[in-house]
Amino acid sequence: MRLRYLVLALALAPPAQAQNEAPPFSDPALYRLPEREGIVPWRLLAQVKPVKVQDRLLPQYSDGVIALDQKTIRIQGFMLPLEVGDRQRHFLLSAIPQSCPFHVHIGGAETLVEVKASKPVAFTWDAVVMAGRLSVLKDDPDGVLYRLTEAVQSQ
Repeated sequence: MRLRYLVLALALAPPAQAQNEAPPFSDPALYRLPEREGIVPWRLLAQVKPVKVQDRLLPQYSDGVIALDQKTIRIQGFMLPLEVGDRQRHFLLSAIPQSCPFHVHIGGAETLVEVKASKPVAFTWDAVVMAGRLSVLKDDPDGVLYRLTEAVQSQ
């Protein structure tokens, strides 16, 4: 339930450019992680668009994204804790770093992966690489597009 409210808050947050004076850290291009071999790039996960099905919006993924479903992958991103403490088992991995306690996130749902780690991972402000089984979610009630399970910290 807590995750549903976080995802909803992120989706409804006004874009940084809608503010009078956007802080310098509000441009996601400034924080783009370099692509690395063997790590799924965020530009691939961004290949999703909402489509209206009856009275609902559901994600429509590219063939490249669909091919990742239920595969073991590695992804690099920044931790957004969902639990209290310096070690996290359940957190969001973001393409964009958490740069300000008042601006939670400036990307959409495609810039987040829900992570359920096999063992706790030490929180850090630096980018981390996580390996695990990726689920491409087609109708998650919390609005999550991607979930990484059985996840472990990797290099």
